[in-house]
Amino acid sequence: MVFSSLPFVYLFLPLCVALYFLCKKRLWQNGVLLAFSVLFYAWGEPKLLALMLAATAVAYLGGILLHRARERGRTGEARAWFILTLVLLFANLVVFKYFNFITDNIEALLGGDWGLPRIVLPIGISFYTFQIASYVIDLYLGSIRLQRNFFWLLLYLCLFPQLIAGPIVRYQTVEDEIGERETSLDNVVTGLKRFIIGFAKKVVIANNVAALSTTVWDAPDGNYGALFWWLAALSYTLQVYFDFSGYSDMAIGLGRMFGFHFDENFNYPYISRSITEFWRRWHISLSTWFRDYVYIPLGGNRVSRSRHIFNILAVWALTGLWHGAAWNFVLWGVYYGLLLLLEKFILSRYLERLPSVLRWAYTMFLVIIGWVLLGRALHNMFVPSGIPLIHSLGYDVSVFKAVIYLPLGIVCSAPVAAQVKKLRRPENPLWMLFENAVYVGLFALCMVYVTASTFNPFIYFRF
Repeated sequence: MVFSSLPFVYLFLPLCVALYFLCKKRLWQNGVLLAFSVLFYAWGEPKLLALMLAATAVAYLGGILLHRARERGRTGEARAWFILTLVLLFANLVVFKYFNFITDNIEALLGGDWGLPRIVLPIGISFYTFQIASYVIDLYLGSIRLQRNFFWLLLYLCLFPQLIAGPIVRYQTVEDEIGERETSLDNVVTGLKRFIIGFAKKVVIANNVAALSTTVWDAPDGNYGALFWWLAALSYTLQVYFDFSGYSDMAIGLGRMFGFHFDENFNYPYISRSITEFWRRWHISLSTWFRDYVYIPLGGNRVSRSRHIFNILAVWALTGLWHGAAWNFVLWGVYYGLLLLLEKFILSRYLERLPSVLRWAYTMFLVIIGWVLLGRALHNMFVPSGIPLIHSLGYDVSVFKAVIYLPLGIVCSAPVAAQVKKLRRPENPLWMLFENAVYVGLFALCMVYVTASTFNPFIYFRF
């Protein structure tokens, strides 16, 4: 189940909200959220629900054991429990996400087909593994309290707003809100508005621009010229952003409806004027996770230059591997690692002297190339084919429709909404009436798109 589906909007969410607010005690409210979160995950992967329960049990028991050891002054024993718990959690991720990748490479290296079984990637395993690992790490570091209630820890891990595709919510972000949070109509309204914004990003923009890149990349060579391949790359660039940031907005909005305050995950990354700035604005929860739990423990930048370079490349290779079990993802991570190194040690002094528009153009060029990176798409983007643009437009009416949505995506990827919000006048009843009418209209438009279309892809769904 995804947030942009009819069963979720018409059945799952209204029923969950109704039962949640019928309960007056926090215990029962948490019980409702836990039951619906388990149902949400089991809707698509009932057999693999046991993996998430096992991950929670490992973190719960490991946390208790390392906490007790530390209370008794047994530092070495606490460290041993900490390491063992993390090894078990990440072993689960390695087996179910990377087993096929590892065995495929071994077979290619040694030759032959061993006939090993193919393992299906569980939905959301990358996100929930990183989340539960943050609980164990922060508990070991002493920055959070031990959670003695197994079901509350399970609620943190499988809370349905952020379960499938993040953002990666650290335990310390919601530590207090699991037990004590505000349940109010204001939170529901604020959260619902944020959900509608994400909903519109997903079904109005992302789904429609996706038709362009999908059609062009699936077509045989010779149908589209180089310029149209660039349009396809631009459409994919917009699709990735509105797909993922839209889902993050919906997750943040849903969390707010139930009193949880999740951190922001995107901050208009396509206005960045350097790759360094881009990664401060894109998928913030993942970037900060790797920064705090991998880069800094490796020594960060407080080491020799050679070790600093190694730290950056290692973190970005792991970032790429987190995105997918394939060499192209590793190369994508190394690509950004090398760009960040170039900016840090060479390019930054020159970029600062350039006009902002040129710095933005430089950044977006590299970002678009990064989303495509390998394969025939890059070749067709840079090798002229002599096929006129109007000829390309005539191949498929869906392509022509998708091109119309590109300007909308470009405008909405800039902080236009943030500027409009500055005009907001909450003390003015007419203004608030107008604002609410806009949100109602936008939601109705989203429902029209969802009802009328069967094309509803989600790039980060199986991660």
